[in-house]
Amino acid sequence: MNKTRFILKISCPDQAGIVHAVSGVLLAKGGNILTSAQHGDADHSRFFMRIEFECKAEVALEELRAAFEPLAMKLQMEWTLVARQTKIRVLLLVSKLGHCLNDLLFRVQTGHLPIEIPAIVSNHRDFYQLAASHDIPFHHFPLLNSTDEQKQLQERRIREVVEENRIDLVVLARYMQILSPEMCEYLAGRAINIHHSFLPSFKGAKPYHQAYQRGVKLIGATAHYVTSNLDEGPIIEQEIARIDHSLAPEQLVAMGRDVECVTLARAIQWHAEHRVLLNGNRTVVFR
Repeated sequence: MNKTRFILKISCPDQAGIVHAVSGVLLAKGGNILTSAQHGDADHSRFFMRIEFECKAEVALEELRAAFEPLAMKLQMEWTLVARQTKIRVLLLVSKLGHCLNDLLFRVQTGHLPIEIPAIVSNHRDFYQLAASHDIPFHHFPLLNSTDEQKQLQERRIREVVEENRIDLVVLARYMQILSPEMCEYLAGRAINIHHSFLPSFKGAKPYHQAYQRGVKLIGATAHYVTSNLDEGPIIEQEIARIDHSLAPEQLVAMGRDVECVTLARAIQWHAEHRVLLNGNRTVVFR
């Protein structure tokens, strides 16, 4: 018998009976739960759950959403319900460092990252040939100067790409421009950034060189949602690499780039598989 898989993701004020009530709605539509994960945040009295279930092929997504809506309203839920096979559409932003871009394109090409990439945007031309080799449209939106007017124009063009391509997620794959507060608000909950982490004392240029001078023993990377507070958005994933005195700054840079690639790819995959739920300034990640 043909069946369709769905993913239900919810967060709501915590109370008794939520799992029973949700399961009852799914059972009434002939749903069979395949996996379920839940978490209760005692500090904020909030409940989080992700359920993957299957129904007969004739049960449509909109029918399920309509059936679930009354319960969602009653329990004050923030929720999404999607078909599991539907891939999210991702826009990649990049500047002059292409290691994360190249890694993501390879993972998609080899089927290891369940996303679609309809477009790539950059403020430089460096990677238009890489985009062409993957048959992905490349948009060059240069910043001719640092004026607010130029910044607003560039961000308007990015927004046009987002809307024309029905983008679900924007990824800053080493995009070295700070998004305006207005752009951050527009992309709230649907933009992921990657940056060097575990180096909080080393701001500005050449953080790995600064770390080398201080003799640090750990380097790493953090993938987080973009907010107007620079590099302080809700964290999705972090990874580290242990180092020692024998490594030169250039080796730290190379190791750091590897860690950035892995960390960003994991964060995107978990977002694409609807495993991440926002919890204020934090996230709940059902791996």
